[in-house]
Amino acid sequence: MIQIVIVEGVSMVHSYTSFLTLGAAVGGLRIGDMITTLVFFLVLLFLLKKYAWGPLMNMMEEREQFVANEIDAAEKSRKEAAIASKEANAQLMQTKEEAQSMIQEARDAGVKQEADIIEAAQLEAERLIISAQQDIQNEKEKAVKALQDQVASLSVLIASKVIEKELDTADQEDLINEYIKEVGEEQ
Repeated sequence: MIQIVIVEGVSMVHSYTSFLTLGAAVGGLRIGDMITTLVFFLVLLFLLKKYAWGPLMNMMEEREQFVANEIDAAEKSRKEAAIASKEANAQLMQTKEEAQSMIQEARDAGVKQEADIIEAAQLEAERLIISAQQDIQNEKEKAVKALQDQVASLSVLIASKVIEKELDTADQEDLINEYIKEVGEEQ
């Protein structure tokens, strides 16, 4: 009887395994293995979702938030840089205008100083001319006075000689020539 039960058990296992195996001649698909694999796969998916997928998604969200913050910070920095660039350009333009103003003031001061120097030189030249004219006038007056003194002394000398002797026309001419000669030698 045990034999029969074993044979019947073997035939039952055999029929059960033949039921679970489809296309055994071709290499077959075992439905039991497929169901077991599917169950383990579903369990694995559940465990991944519970323990790995959540933290992974959280990490991805954190990374996405970090990248978004970095993009916002970069955009803010770009805007600040643009504003700073505009301010620097405005300051540069103001500095250029101030430099141009300083250069123009220096030019104006140079032109004014040049005009002052020319005016001072002209005034000095006029003063020197006036002084020279006064010196010439003084020397002229001295020369005229000296000449008048000499003429007066010559006149007195001629008169005294004339008084000493009466002269004819020839003697007068000789006397005048002699005195002119004497005056010429004195000078």
